[in-house]
Amino acid sequence: MKKRRPDLVSPTERLRLGLLRRVSQFFERIPIKVRFAGLFLLFVFAATALLDMNLTRVATAEYREGDIARRTVVAPDDFTAPDVIETDRKRRAARTATPPIFIFDESVVESSIQDLRTQWKSWEDQTAKPGSNNTSVAWPVPGGAEAAAVLVQRGLNHRDLESLERLLERPPDEYVFNDSDAAHLSTKLVLISKGAPGMRHEIDQLTTALRPLSSVRRNLQEQITRLPGWTAAEVNAVFPALSSLVRPSLVYDPVTTESAIRLAEAAIAPAFISLKRNQLLIREGEIVTTQTLPQLAAVNEYERKKRPWHHLAGLLAIVAALFWIAWKFVEHRSAAVSLQMTPRRVYALVGSAIVMQTLFMRFGFTIADLTAAQSTRFPLTDPSIWGYGIPMAAAALLVALLVDSKLAFLTGLVTALFAGLLASNGIHMTFYAIISSSVAIYGIGRYRDRQSVTIAGLLVGVINALMAIAIVAFEQRPLNLRTVLWCMLFGIIGGLLTSVFTAGGLPINESVFGILTDVKLLELSNADLPVLGQMALRAPGTNQHSHAVGQLCEEACRAIGANSLLARIGALYHDIGKLGAPEYFVENQHGHNPHDKLRPSNSARIITSHVTYGLKLAKEIGLPQKIADFIPQHHGTRTLHFFLRKAQVAARPGEVVDEADFRYLGPKPQFKEAAIMMIADSCEAGARSLAHPDPENVSLIVNKIVDAIVTDGQLNECDLNLRELTLIRESMVSSLAAIYHARVDYPGFNPPSQDSLRVVPDGTLDTEERGISYRTAAEVPINASGEVEDEAVVRDVPAEPRPVRSKVK
Repeated sequence: MKKRRPDLVSPTERLRLGLLRRVSQFFERIPIKVRFAGLFLLFVFAATALLDMNLTRVATAEYREGDIARRTVVAPDDFTAPDVIETDRKRRAARTATPPIFIFDESVVESSIQDLRTQWKSWEDQTAKPGSNNTSVAWPVPGGAEAAAVLVQRGLNHRDLESLERLLERPPDEYVFNDSDAAHLSTKLVLISKGAPGMRHEIDQLTTALRPLSSVRRNLQEQITRLPGWTAAEVNAVFPALSSLVRPSLVYDPVTTESAIRLAEAAIAPAFISLKRNQLLIREGEIVTTQTLPQLAAVNEYERKKRPWHHLAGLLAIVAALFWIAWKFVEHRSAAVSLQMTPRRVYALVGSAIVMQTLFMRFGFTIADLTAAQSTRFPLTDPSIWGYGIPMAAAALLVALLVDSKLAFLTGLVTALFAGLLASNGIHMTFYAIISSSVAIYGIGRYRDRQSVTIAGLLVGVINALMAIAIVAFEQRPLNLRTVLWCMLFGIIGGLLTSVFTAGGLPINESVFGILTDVKLLELSNADLPVLGQMALRAPGTNQHSHAVGQLCEEACRAIGANSLLARIGALYHDIGKLGAPEYFVENQHGHNPHDKLRPSNSARIITSHVTYGLKLAKEIGLPQKIADFIPQHHGTRTLHFFLRKAQVAARPGEVVDEADFRYLGPKPQFKEAAIMMIADSCEAGARSLAHPDPENVSLIVNKIVDAIVTDGQLNECDLNLRELTLIRESMVSSLAAIYHARVDYPGFNPPSQDSLRVVPDGTLDTEERGISYRTAAEVPINASGEVEDEAVVRDVPAEPRPVRSKVK
């Protein structure tokens, strides 16, 4: 089946819009008061958690003796805290004092000698058998085969056995340990008897013969070489096997030793420090000593883990009060000024901006503190210097560009107070953040291009650099060239990061909150967008009409101070519903009027349906709600009187014609730009229908249309006043007179004869030349609601011809 029209959105965009609609529908099921209360509590708890997280700004416990204090520290309260440093020192001393434990095997020498004797007896038995030879004997030790062959060849002399046994014997006060256990030796050793585990005794390394296994084996090799009657070859053959019988009598026991160390540490009672509230522990710039270091560690531990709950409750109350003040300010501001969104939606934007700004600051100050703690050269050891690089004005700039400068200042004020709670230099950072936010808010104009965000960031960076230097001077810290350069660098970085975070947040917030910035509006005016391309292709008359109406609206909005860009872009989309049946609207017709052959009720249904179809199309392409509102509101609840009258005339006796079938569904214009759109839409259609659109005729038709719209009550629901309505009339007259001013003939050109005049020009002429033209404003079919119903005029009746005008202005 052939499609009626091409797809106006991509599959990816269709999926995105579908997801947004489902999420929106889910939240719409929740009562609005419940949603608002949940949002308020979410903001309060999130901000409180960020301001009260267990992330210390200065790691006091990481101070070492001789370090310079980076801030003045006083005791926050009367408290007794464990002296972590002293307790650790005592436990380390206990660990060091705990002697290592070795397993002592008293029978290791006797066991080695017995192994030699057993093997010797085995060789004697093997060689006593008839037919045995020296190659059949064995010794299951390293090098045992060669050693056994040598001993058997020597005749297994018992004097040799006794000599070897004497070599294996050790003095009773000599202890042999593995070389790998040498690292565990200490001045004192605890020995546990292998044969009797319950027996323990302690030895002193200084008074006890402790020999490593390698040394004993080297000594064994020297003793073998001194045996009488042994050749060098025999010594070399016997030594490897005999040395394997020399075994350590001491073996380190890591499990038992570690258990003893844990018991010794557990026996150490924790040390405590008692501090009094506001007790001065150390001043900024002083040297950390062995006396102050435990106190600093105690305060750090108290702030991290022992913070009283009433502190958290107080912070929660303060944050809740600030967010409540923010809500009341938003409510008051929304009543005083017409904003693009509802007060609750504006508050959601402001609150989320504050929370995200607090998150950035929390992260930034944490990084600044940790980096300063690792630095060794001033001024990089000061965390406030690093803090100047935090984008303090990002939230305020975002709100200023999306909503309102007054609300942006409120946002900047709240985030500045939070910065003072987070920063190490408190109130000074609050001043820094307020000034930075103020420059971001009032340093730029309207948000008409993405470049304005970059310009704002650069301006903020310059002011940040100057303010950072001013604060350093105010705090009476050393103001040398190095400090000035670092302050300027971090201040400029803060401004550039402000641009980065704001630019990243703008499209997200535009989409989430449905905000129409000037940049978004300009993007919607792109003629390459599918729906505008289809308008130009399938409904050229409507497309030209939309551009003309946009021009009229723009000038009228400028006259009364309304949003001219919003009105112009709204005009481009206000008649997109005519894409459903463009040939049924007079601006797209080429002499033939299909309504001449339709029943009036059907004609009215087709004409009014362009509103419902336009809304459906707007939803399909994801048109912002503010733009979509122009589609129904520019017609309001007006009635197609001429079609209604035709239906009443053609009705059979007793047939009732329902006026609702000939009325637009509305609503009436709800804001100034929509009201101007209603007036401009009718005025442009009326002026285009005039054969002689001179200023007098244009003025008459504009006044006639405006009076009809006002009389019909179509402007009752918007906030236009009489002065503004007068300015709109004047703007419409001057704009239409400029657009449809009379053309002059070429000099010397002879006008055509009356016979060559045509009643209805064909499609080769411009759209503004098509349709029926009327000599005076009184002849234009304007109904009682201010609608120009050209479609209701029967074209079969020739209208009075009008001269063909030259195209030269």
